[in-house]
Amino acid sequence: MAERRRAPAGPDRLGAATIPAVSEITDVLAAIESLSAHGERMALATVVAVRGSTYRRPGARLLVPEHGAPVGNISGGCLEGDVADVARIVMDEGTPRLASWDLTADDDDVWGLGLGCNGAIEVFIEPAEQAAEVAGALRMALEEERPICVVTVVESGDKNVTAGARMVHRPGSGAGGGQGSLGDAATDAAAVQAAGEALTAGLSEVRPLGEGVRAFVEVLEPPIRLLICGAGHDAAPLVRSAASLGWSAIVLDDRAAFLNEERFPGATGFVLVDEPGDVAGAEAADERTNAVVMTHNFLRDRDYLRGLLTTPVRYIGMLGPAARTERILMDLAGAGMVISPDDRARIHGPAGLDLGSEGPEEIAQSIVSEIIAARHGRAGGSLRDRPGPIHERPSPGSEAR
Repeated sequence: MAERRRAPAGPDRLGAATIPAVSEITDVLAAIESLSAHGERMALATVVAVRGSTYRRPGARLLVPEHGAPVGNISGGCLEGDVADVARIVMDEGTPRLASWDLTADDDDVWGLGLGCNGAIEVFIEPAEQAAEVAGALRMALEEERPICVVTVVESGDKNVTAGARMVHRPGSGAGGGQGSLGDAATDAAAVQAAGEALTAGLSEVRPLGEGVRAFVEVLEPPIRLLICGAGHDAAPLVRSAASLGWSAIVLDDRAAFLNEERFPGATGFVLVDEPGDVAGAEAADERTNAVVMTHNFLRDRDYLRGLLTTPVRYIGMLGPAARTERILMDLAGAGMVISPDDRARIHGPAGLDLGSEGPEEIAQSIVSEIIAARHGRAGGSLRDRPGPIHERPSPGSEAR
């Protein structure tokens, strides 16, 4: 048996199922909903394609209200002013625009302007009504706790398809699973196919959907779920680090007195487990879930690991030295549990990157960093030693101009 409790929504939370307000996507979402509720004008700018070295990637957003400071970030400060100027035109005209900036000039020209990047970027800017539609799609991804794909037409030479038309596609919904229409059946069919491919690859990109039609095919993922098995004092900084990134941090323990918001103010939920081995049934654990085992008790850690290995959790961090983790694995194997090479690849013990971390705060940062690296298939080394580009290049089917 396991009891699940959500952390109550505080004054700067949007609700139990949302990511914390410190997350950029939540800040933009909250601002859109608030401005919409008050009938205020705004425009939403979304990076849809990049080429070369740029500060942000497709999906980065900047909300420009008619009054007040913009919310979000789409560059290192290079373009926000220009984008805001275009956004005000969009507010006045009520028509979306696709704007582009090419900073791939000679280095002297670019650096002389004080710009921090040397690449090209396309930004789709849309007015209030369409921004509210985006908010609905973002909210859907957060509340359903599964990825969805939003296909937005950013450029069209087809009279039946208008810029700003949008379709939402859920994984596994099949050929007819799109919500909304882009204007005609052929474009809708191409959008569904593109959405399915994007969800499989986990990449957001601009794709052609027909003659003269380009669309931003965007994968929206819910917050990363982090199960923290053990409510000791050193779990608190790990919760804070996860919450600062907008992750859903859920604390599990068999001691009810330790599971409260006062101890873990950034947690989105608490799970009281009767036995650590019950973790598989205590909390939903899927491929986007990560877990850290940190009870500091050998038998409890062993039982948590045994339960987690029966789930598709993609990262399992084990606190403590490597020899301790190996001993736990030997115990499990001795008890008849088959631990495959794939299982071993999921287990990171000691948890965290080799940063020379000291103390709970630094260790928490190293663990969170390793989870990010593992999520992107990276080793977590220095970027200066990386032979290729910092970010993955667009897939062959995309078109970044």
